[in-house]
Amino acid sequence: MKSFTTVAVVAAIAATASAKKCQNITVPVTISARNGYFDPAIVPATDIDVTNIILDLGQLGKNYTQAQLKSYKTVHGSYELATTYCAPDKGDPNVVQVLTHGVGFDRSYWDLPFNNYNYSYVNEAVDHYGYATFSHDRLGIGMSSKGDPLNEIQVLLEVAALKALTDKLRAGQIANVPKFQKVLHVGHSFGSIMSYALTAQYPTISDGLGLTGFSQNGSFIASFLNGNNFRQANAFPQFAQLPKGYFAPASEQGVQLSFLSPGDFDPALLPVFFKTGQPVTIGELLTQGGAAGAPNPIKAPVHIVTGERDIPFCGGNCFSAPTGLQSIPESSKAMFKNACPFKVSIIPRAGHGLNQLYSHVQTYKEILDFFVQNGVAPGGYQPPYGGKPHGY
Repeated sequence: MKSFTTVAVVAAIAATASAKKCQNITVPVTISARNGYFDPAIVPATDIDVTNIILDLGQLGKNYTQAQLKSYKTVHGSYELATTYCAPDKGDPNVVQVLTHGVGFDRSYWDLPFNNYNYSYVNEAVDHYGYATFSHDRLGIGMSSKGDPLNEIQVLLEVAALKALTDKLRAGQIANVPKFQKVLHVGHSFGSIMSYALTAQYPTISDGLGLTGFSQNGSFIASFLNGNNFRQANAFPQFAQLPKGYFAPASEQGVQLSFLSPGDFDPALLPVFFKTGQPVTIGELLTQGGAAGAPNPIKAPVHIVTGERDIPFCGGNCFSAPTGLQSIPESSKAMFKNACPFKVSIIPRAGHGLNQLYSHVQTYKEILDFFVQNGVAPGGYQPPYGGKPHGY
């Protein structure tokens, strides 16, 4: 893998209603991955074709991905990743959290400006716990480089991009960003799948893992896919430049069904969520299922945090678990036999889009307290954390 020692700093962001200092950074990476190869003819031409593929992907007892897979090909390329680095205004800490968003979002998921940044995970992690954060738009999404939505922008190439970012952070190879003693990974949904796959393949690459909006039960994915009511993303003006094969929810109701939960969200947030949401590629939908299927030998702290009413990973009720388990995500314990420790937290009333719900207050406390209590607090941190968390 080619190593880059320079980055382009495209903008500096003044701290808004917080004590954090942030900068937007474009990070070049050269990566490769063994992607699945699918016949380009399956890329949908119309919205009717999009719906047909969604129905095929979610058909009970069938594996549409395997049926359409022709072969495997190594994809190699140079890309630019849009990232944001944030740190306390008093200085750079020695621990950074790498934040990877899920389907439907870009990196603003972690620092949502809605309601004066009241929903910002970054504010909480940086201002009240003293961590640095490094969020990024996944490859193919947001302001990061785009690519062929079928045979290029797939989960394993995105994992390769996440590894490249992590390697650069550990080596101190990103301009204006210090070298860190410890690197943590926090993901949401598809970003959790990526973080799982990364650490399953490279178990020493991370000093702690936070998997939010996650389980390893794929039985409910059809409800999520159908609920989104996907159509061609380029039907919307903001995505007009994207090729066919990028999908986006057709309505606010699709977003609500898949991400939000009754009584746990501000109705004023829904149109903002819909307007600022991001698409998903057909390649991501075809390849996400197998990325978190292997046991993960990581020996660091691992915490799964999922909403009680999560649709894609719990079918709307995480407590409807098999005999002997307290929740559906708890079944992942068998995959993390070396984690030290392993914990599952279920957020009452919460849906899949954890950071956009009233219950985000508890979600953030669960994630951050777990890291602090298990040996990966930033230097100088003094429990209990100073200041009052946003939303309390």
